[in-house]
Amino acid sequence: MSAAKAAPVTAAAFGGGTPAAVGIGWRPEIDLTVERLAGVDFVEVIAENVCAGHLPESLRALRERGTTVVPHGVSLGLGGADRPDPARLARLAEVAEGLGAPLVSEHLAFVRAGGMEAGHLLPVPRTRDALRVVAENIRVAQDLLPVPLALENPATLITWPDNELTEGEFLAELVERTGVALLVDVANLHTERVNHRIDLAATLNALPLEAVAYVHVAGGLMRDGVWHDTHAHPVTAEVLDVLALLCERHVPPAILLERDANYPPTDELEAELAAIRDVVDRAETRTRVAQRVGDSAASRVESAA
Repeated sequence: MSAAKAAPVTAAAFGGGTPAAVGIGWRPEIDLTVERLAGVDFVEVIAENVCAGHLPESLRALRERGTTVVPHGVSLGLGGADRPDPARLARLAEVAEGLGAPLVSEHLAFVRAGGMEAGHLLPVPRTRDALRVVAENIRVAQDLLPVPLALENPATLITWPDNELTEGEFLAELVERTGVALLVDVANLHTERVNHRIDLAATLNALPLEAVAYVHVAGGLMRDGVWHDTHAHPVTAEVLDVLALLCERHVPPAILLERDANYPPTDELEAELAAIRDVVDRAETRTRVAQRVGDSAASRVESAA
């Protein structure tokens, strides 16, 4: 049985227009910078780092300005064998309501087992058994959250040896079973391409892109033949190429730049945001041209008939 599909998230939900809203991750270290950046439609905050009743002054200012704030969770552990902790879900729900968020996001990962914290977002085995467990965990979370949930694909250094599904197939099945939205991290897809040789085109083709709520873009670096998704280095051309491939298939409602360390000067952040907008604008231009060509061809066929 497939789940009822949630209404698609639009750019308007993020405070942006067409074709896509553009945002940046809010961090205390760059709070004033984020406030002053031009053209930022929305921001994302780490949900575990804020309290709904005691928001930092910068976040309050952004909210009063009308900037959309999306809470991004890192500790639910939806990929674990245990059901999501009701207390963690209640706190996430409180943060979402306090921020007036249109949705919340979390990771397809497990973070604890037997009461022990891993301290990392660990990969989920892509098996049919794991699929059933994760789908039920998502349903539990959806029932207790006041807004839609978007699930993020992980970046990994290791993978399980007995996977039965590709990443694209696994995520598509979760959307089909639960109606969950997707947060597609194109930097994480690049990580999987380098570290695990995934077929990027096949992965994008397998994903139900109409279920994508928004997209993450982030930087990293190669070390000893392994790509590290650091969020502490500039966004590379290769990551922007993955974004372009996604946008050629479907322009997402919103795209967010992540940076978590080694914060650059304001002009460098502005340049990265501009590069993201350029990718979206070029994809939108190609779409309009293709539509005009298609309409013109259809008109000629109709006239000839």
